[in-house]
Amino acid sequence: MRFNDDTITAISTPIGIGGIGIIRISGNDAEDIAKRIFKSKKKANSFKNFHLHLGNIVDPKTNIFIDEVLLSVMRAPFSYTRETVVEINSHSGYVILSHILQIILQSGARLAEPGEFTFRAFLNGRIDLTQAEAIVDLINAKSDKSLKFSVEQLNGSLKSHIKTTNTKVTHILAQIEASIDFPAEVSTAGLNATIIDYIKTNILRPLKVIADSYKQRKILYEGLNAAIVGRVNVGKSSILNRLLQEERAIVTPVPGTTRDIIEGTTSIKGIPIKFIDTAGIRKVSGIIEQRGVGLTKTQIKKADLILFVVDQSRVLNEYDLYLLNEIKERIFILVINKIDLPTRLSNKKIDSTFAGLSIVKVSALTGKGFSALADAIFSKIMEDKKDINNESIMPNLRHKVLLDQAIKHLKKIIMNLKADIPLEFIAEDLYHVKDNLNEITGEKVDDDILTDIFNTFCIGK
Repeated sequence: MRFNDDTITAISTPIGIGGIGIIRISGNDAEDIAKRIFKSKKKANSFKNFHLHLGNIVDPKTNIFIDEVLLSVMRAPFSYTRETVVEINSHSGYVILSHILQIILQSGARLAEPGEFTFRAFLNGRIDLTQAEAIVDLINAKSDKSLKFSVEQLNGSLKSHIKTTNTKVTHILAQIEASIDFPAEVSTAGLNATIIDYIKTNILRPLKVIADSYKQRKILYEGLNAAIVGRVNVGKSSILNRLLQEERAIVTPVPGTTRDIIEGTTSIKGIPIKFIDTAGIRKVSGIIEQRGVGLTKTQIKKADLILFVVDQSRVLNEYDLYLLNEIKERIFILVINKIDLPTRLSNKKIDSTFAGLSIVKVSALTGKGFSALADAIFSKIMEDKKDINNESIMPNLRHKVLLDQAIKHLKKIIMNLKADIPLEFIAEDLYHVKDNLNEITGEKVDDDILTDIFNTFCIGK
């Protein structure tokens, strides 16, 4: 990504028909460009900082009126990029936005690259790299919980913890280097044991807590896949529709209606879950239905969670038992459907066949039991996991890799201190830890990494 004194511009709202479209300009010439193309409703083009100004965009070459707009100026350093930023609020539409953008480009700006506004905010010190990455998470948030944690990271939660830990590493490094440089003046009695205790308590443990919370992030930001399986006509498609609260799958009394994979995503207690309706298991002869059953078996292997549906109004048969055997080693919930109908599945039979399993009884027709099903799904997802509500920091994969590297160096340091390895080697590993932490915040990071991160942004952000 280029970075110099160029003034950049881009459309910052999605292209399409809408009420308002926003074009952003950032750089030293932003205000001068605005004065060339904007004719205020007032006599003078004097822009008051952080105010909206009503006027017209006019092509300076032809003096042709383009649109009536609201224009705002945010002078450096009090702007998103810490450069002077101009934002033009015009009517939305591809043609009009493109026309205004072309006039700005002809007036001296260049088209911004993906993420370049945020990249400038990073380079100018307004945000660190973790906060820049949080902006992408914020835009792509799939649930209220992922939105909440993205906002916390944007506000500097991860940055604060990493900087605090880095300060502690510097503190230990200073002690060690003083012992190396001034051995006569600095007492080394018990130094190794003191450093080990300090590293374990104040550096290693906090970093491990942050690294471990990556598992929760994966659930919150990427979500999980839940396959709905069962023999034909047990109500799998009706359950999918009820969970999604929309008619996604076709429901008929004809066995084998679902022959392909039908899916939809919803959020349960803040966790995004993709529910996948599968073809019913039975003896089939047609090529299409055979392929549908084959896809069902594939989804069983890929799913993070399985909803195994049994029809209460029918006795169990060989296909129910076959599926139970297929999924017995997987994470699943037994869903007994059609409780609105007379039962042919006794509690005794349920207890003998499904002893010890998570069981929820529902009616896809009436909606009864679906609140309990949502609770069961959330509980099953969170089994053996820390409560997401207790987390305040959730690192992404890049952070996790660097945290793991830092933890590896810290464990090596502790081992070497116990073995009385010369302090020069301890200091070298501590510098590696500092490098890992600085890479997380962006104080030390390769250009290729920056390019990869900011290329995930849209143009205009």
